[in-house]
Amino acid sequence: MDVHSSETRSYNMSQIKGKNTKPELLVRKFLHAHGYRYTLHDKRLPGKPDIVLKKYKAIVDVRGCFWHLHQGCKYGELVNTPSEKMTSKRKFAVQRDEINMSLWNEAGWKVIVIWGECQLEPRKKLSKKREQTLNNILNNLKL
Repeated sequence: MDVHSSETRSYNMSQIKGKNTKPELLVRKFLHAHGYRYTLHDKRLPGKPDIVLKKYKAIVDVRGCFWHLHQGCKYGELVNTPSEKMTSKRKFAVQRDEINMSLWNEAGWKVIVIWGECQLEPRKKLSKKREQTLNNILNNLKL
């Protein structure tokens, strides 16, 4: 049973952003500081990927662990009282990710997937894991 009314729950859900999230901003600032230029949410590509580096024919897809069901991650695990609507939204996001990944790969794009909460740890000021993840992006772009 939900502790909020449907109006309150609807308002809360409407406040969850899909673009310009904190993990996405961390990656963008890092790339820009290292001289990489990119396009955001390119409408010409399927799924409007978060960050498109045309020069490197690469896409950086920053995913939220919860909404994209990150396997083996404490943030991606099922909630205690899952609603049918929430579960179906999360499963649909995973299906959409799979379709987009295959379309990007078929078109010859290199895809780098970053998991927002567990790999970037946006709640921490300093994070070794974040540094390592961001440096791995640079290494993948240079290949």
